[in-house]
Amino acid sequence: MVRVAQVMAGAAQGGAEAFFTRLATGLQASGRIQQRAFIRDAGSRVDDLRAAGVSVDTWRFGGVVHQLDRWHFRRALRSYHPDIVLAWMNRATQATPRGGYKLVSRLGNYYDLKYHRHADFWVGNSAGICDYLVQGGMPSHRVFRIPNFANEAPAEALPRTSFATPPGVPVILSAGRLHRDKAFDTLLQALVLCTDAVLWLAGDGPEKPMLQQLCRDLGLESRVRFLGWRQDVTSLMRSVDLFVCSSRHEGLGSIILESWAHGCPIVATAAQGPGELIDSGTTGLLVPVDKPDALATAIRELLQNPAERQQLADNARAHYYRQFSKSIILQHYEELFETVR
Repeated sequence: MVRVAQVMAGAAQGGAEAFFTRLATGLQASGRIQQRAFIRDAGSRVDDLRAAGVSVDTWRFGGVVHQLDRWHFRRALRSYHPDIVLAWMNRATQATPRGGYKLVSRLGNYYDLKYHRHADFWVGNSAGICDYLVQGGMPSHRVFRIPNFANEAPAEALPRTSFATPPGVPVILSAGRLHRDKAFDTLLQALVLCTDAVLWLAGDGPEKPMLQQLCRDLGLESRVRFLGWRQDVTSLMRSVDLFVCSSRHEGLGSIILESWAHGCPIVATAAQGPGELIDSGTTGLLVPVDKPDALATAIRELLQNPAERQQLADNARAHYYRQFSKSIILQHYEELFETVR
């Protein structure tokens, strides 16, 4: 079997971190890949991986003050004798030297390429990121596009009156790190124009105080629920009328794949990833970035047309299982490992 080391230095929560766990556990279940995860001891990720049978080593992956840790990590990595190292994002790739293995750098966003140039191969999860890599000087024959897959586990809907939501009102969901790139401020401005709709906002991050103050300034305190990080976003998707992705910048938009897989119609801005994924009018609705009026118009259109919502959701779910399902993406990674080993 191919021996793969997966290196992830991400935070306790986040889209890339969640997909890392799905990919590692999916590859483990295939029985065709021998792997070990070298990760930060963050959240429940270690327990989830070990429960799936993945061997796990934990490291701090710090900066200059953690040079000794970095030395021990590199020694442990070499002692595993991997055929391939799959390094995720900047910090992990920077910490992983070239060695007696093929180093594959995986990018899920438009990162600074100085952290990734020493790799042997590169994986981008969107066509735009792959183009960015090639334009940045990476040889095109060593760049591979492999998208993400969603959490496909069945999910039960929550009561629509959850989180003190009044009965009978339209319910909108959005989710992600509360960061400027996600443009939740634009979504709140659009919500002002969507009378009576309640927003469930799942996530946390540095912009939370600003967004809470903006809610007060816009008179939206009674219509926005800050839910914090949630492990049941797919259940939330089953519970609401539609999902909104308001991002200014988005590498792929894994949350879109989640909404597709779970039958939740979507309105999104035409940022990099969503603009690539969504066929507007068929698998969702696209609007310009940072245009609250246009976003509100699309939201109102779907809230007022249940048949259109259902058609978009049905189209998107079928498209997801044709192009992005777990079985398809796992096969792509196994083919990648065979190609580069």
